[in-house]
Amino acid sequence: MEKKLQKNNYAFWILKALLASYMVTGVLLAILAFLLYKMNLDQAKVSGGIIVIYIVSTFIGGLIIGKLVHTRRFLFGMLLGAIYFLLLLGISFGVYRTIQGNGTSIITAFILCAGGGMFGGMIS
Repeated sequence: MEKKLQKNNYAFWILKALLASYMVTGVLLAILAFLLYKMNLDQAKVSGGIIVIYIVSTFIGGLIIGKLVHTRRFLFGMLLGAIYFLLLLGISFGVYRTIQGNGTSIITAFILCAGGGMFGGMIS
C-alpha cells in the first residue's frame, strides 16, 4: 500500500514540475515575442531564444522535481525533460498535422530538453 502511495506521489510531483516548466515557457515566450516586436529580431536570434527557453524551462522543472523526490534526482530530471519534449512534440503535431523540422533538429531538441532537466535535477 505504501509503495503505491509513493508512486502516486511521484506522478503528482512530475505533473507539478511539468506544469511549472510550461508556465516558465509561457512567460519566456511572451518576453521573446515582445523582444521580437520591439527589436525586429532575425530568424537566427529567435531560434536561439527558443532553444534557450527549452533549456531554462526544463532546468527549472528539474530543480523542482529534484527538490521533491530527494533520490535519483538526475533520473527524474531527465524523465521530466523527456516528457516535456514529448508533450511539445505532440502539441506541434496536433497544430500542424506534421512534425516540424528534420530528424537532427528533433533529436537535438530532445537532448536539450532531457539534458536541461537532468542538469536541474543534479543541481537541486
